[in-house]
Amino acid sequence: MPFLRLDAGDLLALGAIFLFALPLHELAHAWVAERLGDPTPRRAGRVTFNPVAHLDPIGALMLVLAGFGWARPVPVNPLYLRYGPRVGMALVGGAGPAANLLLAGLGILVYWAAPQPLLTSPLALDFLLAWILINVGLAVFNMLPLPPLDGFRVLQGLLPPDMAYAYARLEAYGPLPLLLFLILNSQLGLLSSILQPVYGLVFLLMRL
Repeated sequence: MPFLRLDAGDLLALGAIFLFALPLHELAHAWVAERLGDPTPRRAGRVTFNPVAHLDPIGALMLVLAGFGWARPVPVNPLYLRYGPRVGMALVGGAGPAANLLLAGLGILVYWAAPQPLLTSPLALDFLLAWILINVGLAVFNMLPLPPLDGFRVLQGLLPPDMAYAYARLEAYGPLPLLLFLILNSQLGLLSSILQPVYGLVFLLMRL
């Protein structure tokens, strides 16, 4: 969801994303990895609510320019993880998008519970909508099954072992599969096609 023309509600939501949503996404990765037995995120100072420990300047800029972004990846050692590296990394990978969906759900709950005068304020309504849609967009984008996104790890954990090992070969190409997707997306609007029905469900839940 591009934000080439930002109103005050969008700017407030983006500020909140920088301070809460992206850091909490990475904190979720770090917390789950630690709970599964990996001390690496704690040693790297990533099991923290401090946004400075998580934010990446380029990822934050991309959030403004393109409507999606990223924070600094959490270092994880798969060999420490309970349930094995493949399943453990799937759980760690899914934690970040799940955190964004929880934040979006919190925004929907606020919308449901907000007094009517608050919802008649364009600034408040724009903020809530931007907060919800950006968090949903971050979750959906990060769940694309392409390296280095979270969805790649999640799908590896869901596939049978032989298929998972074959699929893991994509990682040897680094971010190239994702870059190819983004190039195709600029021409074909692939991400918009994925997001539109998801946003439709969100609006249905909000009854807009």
